[in-house]
Amino acid sequence: MVYSTNPNANTGSFGEREPATLPPAQQDLRIHLDRLKGNKEVTRIVGFIGKDDDLSELGRTLKSKCGVGGNTKDGVILLQGDHREKVLKLLAEAGYKAKKAGG
Repeated sequence: MVYSTNPNANTGSFGEREPATLPPAQQDLRIHLDRLKGNKEVTRIVGFIGKDDDLSELGRTLKSKCGVGGNTKDGVILLQGDHREKVLKLLAEAGYKAKKAGG
């Protein structure tokens, strides 16, 4: 904890800035297939570097194009079901560097 008598001091958290979002061509995304309890499959996209808002926007786009539900959290996009091929194609069309990964 840091205290300051300066009324103009930055009272935000130190060292916890959101990283700037890299352009799609500099992103290195990995597409995984996971099984959840109940033997449900989810497509997991990891490796996104950038702001949470940009991650949410990409997740929203992928969910819409695949016609499925899912969520974005902690730099990971989850889509319900196995959509690895479609996601790979969509990301490539958007200019992202992406590939399927094991597990």
